[in-house]
Amino acid sequence: MSDAYDETNVHDDVVTLVVPADGGYLSVLRTATAGLAARLHYTLERIEDLRIAVDEACAMLLVITPPDAELTCRFEIGAEQLVISIAAPVKDGARLPSPTSWPWHVLTSLTAQATAELAANEATIRMVSQRFSG
Repeated sequence: MSDAYDETNVHDDVVTLVVPADGGYLSVLRTATAGLAARLHYTLERIEDLRIAVDEACAMLLVITPPDAELTCRFEIGAEQLVISIAAPVKDGARLPSPTSWPWHVLTSLTAQATAELAANEATIRMVSQRFSG
């Protein structure tokens, strides 16, 4: 059996991690992001960009989550893109930062696309990274 990574078999694989909504656990999500991006042959610069984007998205969510909440990070590995969705329950009346804020500027400059949804007391930030750059 070979440990070699076969890119031809990567079509819509999904990895989901759930961690406490506490800054001390963000390193787990950053490490998972880097590991998956490395497996997908991202450059070191693009790996670091994704790590920063995940960190920024989590930081936005942590300030609006109730105590004892969890962050759910879902990595969807497609043939052409990597989609990272981070979701968490939010406090009543909580809002995500404005789309013109610095955190959103960071996310949109480090990923191909970044969006957010706030519904039913849960916020989700979704980031798309193209797997192959031309």
